[in-house]
Amino acid sequence: MENIINSINDIVWSNALIILCLGAGIYFSIVTRFLQVRYLREMLRLLFNGQSSEKGVSSFQAFSIAIAGRVGTGNIAGVATAIAMGGPGAVFWMWVIAFLGSSSAFIEATLGQIYKQVKDGQYRGGPAYYIEKGLGVKWYAVVFAVATIISMAMFLPGVQSNSIASSIKTAFDIPVAVTGAAVTALLALIIFGGVKRIGKVAEIAVPFMAGAYILMTVIIIAMNITEVPAVISLIFRSAFDIEPAFAGVFGMAISWGVKRGIYSNEAGQGTAPHAAAAAEVSHPAKQGLVQAFSVYVDTLFVCTATAFMILFTGQYNVVNPEGGFIVENLPGVAFGPEYTQQAVNTYFPSLGSGFVAISLLLFAFTTIMAYYYIAETNLTYLNAKGSKWLLWMLRALILAATFYGSIKTAESAWVLGDIGVGIMAWLNVVAIILLRKPALRALKDYQAQRKAGLDPVFSAKKLDIKNAEEWDKPEQVQKEAVAS
Repeated sequence: MENIINSINDIVWSNALIILCLGAGIYFSIVTRFLQVRYLREMLRLLFNGQSSEKGVSSFQAFSIAIAGRVGTGNIAGVATAIAMGGPGAVFWMWVIAFLGSSSAFIEATLGQIYKQVKDGQYRGGPAYYIEKGLGVKWYAVVFAVATIISMAMFLPGVQSNSIASSIKTAFDIPVAVTGAAVTALLALIIFGGVKRIGKVAEIAVPFMAGAYILMTVIIIAMNITEVPAVISLIFRSAFDIEPAFAGVFGMAISWGVKRGIYSNEAGQGTAPHAAAAAEVSHPAKQGLVQAFSVYVDTLFVCTATAFMILFTGQYNVVNPEGGFIVENLPGVAFGPEYTQQAVNTYFPSLGSGFVAISLLLFAFTTIMAYYYIAETNLTYLNAKGSKWLLWMLRALILAATFYGSIKTAESAWVLGDIGVGIMAWLNVVAIILLRKPALRALKDYQAQRKAGLDPVFSAKKLDIKNAEEWDKPEQVQKEAVAS
């Protein structure tokens, strides 16, 4: 069975997917004239603008839900895995996919907003919605929805809970089954409260968890400030196979950097548009820009901080593709959160393991919350949420996967998670390439209105975008008239 799973993973994560993701990021960066650079200040301005409504959450709450999904195990254990499998150069390729992926994140989030719907009194949207409405291909949308439900409810929760349980075991010697049961019980209390509760919890937990973790890493970086140029040089040399110590892992550096980068920041994967669609905004591009910024928070801030800590302290191993190790500074230590715990322990022996374990608990737990929201949104798309037994089955499934993931091996958890991420990325990246025109029209419209000194308001009819019913309702038209 394990061989079958690994074979499936190799097919899903072939070089074709890596080329597709990088190519899409390059293409969207060019056609948007590198909005990820030009609109950085605008992203920050929009982040705290807007209010929630009965149907939608605020921009910041939607950002927080998306960050809850983006900032998770990938930022701590995933970075360690990338370094272990691809050497320090993998970090550079994580940066590349984050920079390019920010433009992909804008496109998919804007599409999520354009084609959102009101279901059960709340805004719902995501790839399944824009595939059906924008491309007009129902079966494709259904395939994405089903694949997402399976990935979010079965494959991905185990990666998060496994890292939580293993880090808690290392720090406090608490059995993984006990941690798994506690996390599962707490998750149950939140997911039964619906999207509003998830948004409120994320709004509070996300800034706290990211802020505390980044503060710790800033302290460690400050203590090693003179070594920053050397670490950056090591990353760049390793990325292009120039560093002799890591010669021969160039292909692995690209592969694992892109793979872990996508797993971490989720740009193009199709998860963030679900949260983006839930926001109450006057123009889809507003939330597109906010979500583009969330990629930076995830990879350029949090992942980089983790990588620097690990590389400063040398607390990592690098696997030789041909067998054995190129570097083995931590004999007998499996790649994962333990690398980061060992790194922090180097400077704070009585604090490191516990701090990383608690950080990972918050990171990964909020990610599982986001997974449930995404799975529920796709269940709603399939018009199956009305069947209460299916909703209860979904909740039971994600709770069971969370507990089971905490007690199984880390390697099997990551492989299943990679398969889930890869399948969604294949389906979504192809869709947003085909659907690029509505998103690009929205961006052009937003630019024109901002240049005219207006607070942009969106009209789907004006831009000849069909099947965007939510934006063509009388109350929305009235808002546009007032703004004009």
